[in-house]
Amino acid sequence: QVQLVESGGGLVQAGGSLRLSCAASGTIGSISAMGWYRQAPGNQRELVAVITIGGSANYADSVKGRFTISRDNAKNTVYLQMNSLKPEDTAVYYCKLESFLLVRRTYWGQGTQVTVSL
Repeated sequence: QVQLVESGGGLVQAGGSLRLSCAASGTIGSISAMGWYRQAPGNQRELVAVITIGGSANYADSVKGRFTISRDNAKNTVYLQMNSLKPEDTAVYYCKLESFLLVRRTYWGQGTQVTVSL
């Protein structure tokens, strides 16, 4: 069983920063990628950033230059540094893990709320 534990969400004023963490534990297998998605009320879940095991990162256009994804392979942990936050960044942020253990597997965290006020 795999668990993803997210932390770091909260309330911040526009222009501020937050750092999200997601730690994976359990029988994970071989990790191929970890990433962050977000879902605002009334919207579909969307990709924020993803990083592969090799360190290659991709970002949504809306967060490029403001957010940075990184990972600690030894700790099976992925981070999302969010700077210059805007009210439109308000959403529940979910961690996603893609791995291979006999078959490809996808796991989601429980989500952490990020609220950016004016």
